[in-house]
Amino acid sequence: MDAWTFSPLLASRVEVSTPVTVLFACLLVGLIACLALEEKLHAKKSVIAGIFAIVCLLLGAVLGVLPFERVVVGSYEALPPEEPLEVEVIDDADGHHERITVGGEESEESAGGEEPLTLHVGGHRLSMPVYIPGIDWSVIAIILGSSLFVDVTSQSGLFTWIALRVTKLSRGDPFWLLVLYGIMTVVFSAVLNNVTAMIIVGSLTAVSLGKLGQLDKLLGFLLIEGLLTNIGGLLTLISSVPNIIVGTTANIAFVTFFIKAAPYVALATAGTIFLGLRLFGIRRLTDPKEQQRAAAMVAEFDENEGVEHWGFFWFAGAMLILFILCIATAAVLPYRINHLGMGFIALLFAGVMLIPFKSEVDRFYRTVDWDLLGFFMALFVVIYVMEHAQVLASIGRGIEAVLVDKKFANASGNKLDATTLLAGSALFSSVTDNIPLSAMLASILKSLGAPNESGLWWSVIFGANLGGNLTPIGSASTLVAVTLIHKHDLHLSFGQFVKVAFPYALLQIGLAIVYVLVILPWIPG
Repeated sequence: MDAWTFSPLLASRVEVSTPVTVLFACLLVGLIACLALEEKLHAKKSVIAGIFAIVCLLLGAVLGVLPFERVVVGSYEALPPEEPLEVEVIDDADGHHERITVGGEESEESAGGEEPLTLHVGGHRLSMPVYIPGIDWSVIAIILGSSLFVDVTSQSGLFTWIALRVTKLSRGDPFWLLVLYGIMTVVFSAVLNNVTAMIIVGSLTAVSLGKLGQLDKLLGFLLIEGLLTNIGGLLTLISSVPNIIVGTTANIAFVTFFIKAAPYVALATAGTIFLGLRLFGIRRLTDPKEQQRAAAMVAEFDENEGVEHWGFFWFAGAMLILFILCIATAAVLPYRINHLGMGFIALLFAGVMLIPFKSEVDRFYRTVDWDLLGFFMALFVVIYVMEHAQVLASIGRGIEAVLVDKKFANASGNKLDATTLLAGSALFSSVTDNIPLSAMLASILKSLGAPNESGLWWSVIFGANLGGNLTPIGSASTLVAVTLIHKHDLHLSFGQFVKVAFPYALLQIGLAIVYVLVILPWIPG
């Protein structure tokens, strides 16, 4: 083996009984129910999710669900050499071991299951609390970094300037303002992280409607923008994590993905904005006097009024453009910077923007929504335990049982399969993390031999993304939208969100089903 040093990491899977899985599934249902009754319980989301996370961890430890193992950091998966890999099971006084023979050399490692052997190069072992790997720290970093970046950048007057320019383009008509902001939300979500896009557009919306004296429409604007972030996340292969997982498993190229997804994004955006205009009663100004008054009011807006220092203004503008470019190209940044992730980029730009305020950064720290960050961390822990308790796997097996028939392995999937998979993945992703759900469904389709051109792959992609519009916890961006709504003292409970958002989600999912069954097969790529 010479210079190669292989460290075999044997993935273990704890056998979980059905009653234990049912118990944790009930806890998941309980969490959702408590979040729905958040206001009646008089408790913040972070407290509710935190309590369930603690209970899940305690039960996971007592019932032997959680994997208390050593963690290897800094290693990377290596392709096995051409020489055959031999595994010999050894039972000794210390327990069950496996001796791995690779190219004449041997190593031993404890094993606890029948998972395929994975060889890793380098790295070092350390002790880590079992719940730490369950938290998606990239998401936490993105939320924290982008929130700080937006707050500091807003001090330059940049967002006010952009908002007023867009507002002037609408001539003060709320109808055109929602149309313009809706399009901007989709574009931002396609090139930015959905959370970042929602934070930026939400800030612009509050400023614009405040200047127009139309804050009574803020609830409708923020809700529609939150729903549109998940539509914009469908536009490219790198717009969302489910896109990346399913697209790469199905070998869908970047250009092919865009060509096939763009028509739906355009249709769904138009449909969502149209429905929002109707349901929230946002209409064009028809009275000539009202039009003149609104236009005159807009004409009086001075976008330069909020700019105190033009040097900082142009610096903030340049940093915003650079921030968008870096986030959009995070996966292909050179010198291995891409491995640091979008969370690092968000924190990097936040740090740079804080430098001019280095002696007073505490005032920006106080504006961070710590309840939102705490909720996400607790929610990630709950989902992590649910994975080990085989709750998500049980969901996957249930979907598989519905889809699989004797002809499926050699077919592209019938219309009933595509409809069931899209609706099912949307339903489950509305209450669970769509990342492990997407990975699980992609693995099922691959193992069943679904062809790359099958519409079933797109059923998973559309369902995983659009399911986030069914509940406020279905996606990070809709949760941010609700947080912004509450920040401006607007009332919208969990149940009210589901009631108001349901017609939009129904339209988007129904349109996606028709698109996958009827339109998608005719699009080349």
